[in-house]
Amino acid sequence: MDAAFGRVEDDGVVARIVLARPPLNVIHLEMARELSRALVGLRERRELRALVLSAEGRAFSAGVSIEDHLPGRAGDMIPAFHDIFRNLRALEVTTIAAVQGAALGGGCELACFADFVIASEGATFGVPEVKLASFPPVAAVHFPHRIGAARTLQLVLSGDILSAREAERIGLVDRVVPAEALAEVVDDLLGKLREKSAPALRLARRAVLRAGRFEEELAVAETLFLGELMKTADASEGLQAFLAKRAPAWTHR
Repeated sequence: MDAAFGRVEDDGVVARIVLARPPLNVIHLEMARELSRALVGLRERRELRALVLSAEGRAFSAGVSIEDHLPGRAGDMIPAFHDIFRNLRALEVTTIAAVQGAALGGGCELACFADFVIASEGATFGVPEVKLASFPPVAAVHFPHRIGAARTLQLVLSGDILSAREAERIGLVDRVVPAEALAEVVDDLLGKLREKSAPALRLARRAVLRAGRFEEELAVAETLFLGELMKTADASEGLQAFLAKRAPAWTHR
């Protein structure tokens, strides 16, 4: 990865991708592309047992750049961002997210796409896109498999931000630990994975996830987002209002 956006650490058995775009690790177009390139670069590492996603600073990620959602840019940004998830699934490696601070919007999608989501007590989670007349395609597709359709609808339609404990209660997060214990807990989990056969881990994961379903469902959500939502007046108004730091004026068109 470009050192400006993050780094990859790899000891041959465990790889780590560390987001490093302060202050909030907001993912813009070039960062999304860098993340995908990093994942593609790990794809042939058949001995890998696990991939850890983490971040520097006070937030895991506050989401995807609003500027890159504007008309004329969303057509590049959304497929590039979704390629991260396609490449994560194609990597076929057990994934762990170590989350501190805010994991919002696309940052929440990225963290909660992991097989194991370990969060510090001060972490927060949410997909508040509806407040900008938008919706989160990856969450719409993946979260029903993690927390059920009803809870996904409640998160997506309310835009509520959850504490780490509340996210754990509904199954969005697997374990909440004190901030000072986050690295140790992740390392303990990695220790269990290091002992296991890489092919067995890959094939077991593939059997559970049934490769192909996510990609098909994401393609439908992406078409709804780019082909319909981004053509509405309210979608443009929501983005512009956010950037101008004013209340949106919905026209419901």
